[in-house]
Amino acid sequence: MQSFLLTIDRLNTGIGKLFGWAILLLTLAISYEVVSRYLFGRPTTWAFDASYMLYGTLFMMAGPYTLARNGHVRGDFLYRNWPPRRQAMTDLVLYFVFFFPGICALVYAGWNYFHLAYLINERSSFSPFGPIVWPYKAIIPITGALMLLQGIVEVLRCIMCIRTGQWPPRLHDVEETEALAIEGMSGQQDEVDEVEQFNEGRRS
Repeated sequence: MQSFLLTIDRLNTGIGKLFGWAILLLTLAISYEVVSRYLFGRPTTWAFDASYMLYGTLFMMAGPYTLARNGHVRGDFLYRNWPPRRQAMTDLVLYFVFFFPGICALVYAGWNYFHLAYLINERSSFSPFGPIVWPYKAIIPITGALMLLQGIVEVLRCIMCIRTGQWPPRLHDVEETEALAIEGMSGQQDEVDEVEQFNEGRRS
């Protein structure tokens, strides 16, 4: 079971990191537009479409990655003080009450949104460049499907935690700043304790 959970984590992590390169493309596109517009007086016809498509793609595809990293915002000032079993029971209820209905609606509506754009070969009307937009709209149901898959994994984690009283391990490639600060403070306190013990040993 644990190998299955980590496999889905790796899938969404890999996809998230791949689409993370969109931030570089977005930066290059906007920078080119600024230079071309203000230094040479020749604004592009494609930068606006490219920027909102890249930003939207980046924003959407960050969702499954963030869920795989357990990084979505919650009421941590309450949640972090609860025992793991209470955390898991709360998460389990909220997944079925809010998460799955919302994500299923996203997949359903997003698929219809994409399918219509594909059938009419819809193009952007925001600029003269007018790129085809159905590949961009396809990101919506794809993101929903990945979120749904990761949500199933998180529900399995909740069930395992309720049974064992401990959260099963997950992949981590980032650390919260607060967690690092607490760990650093803990390390400093350990050093202080060691120094005090050493001094007490010398006095005795």
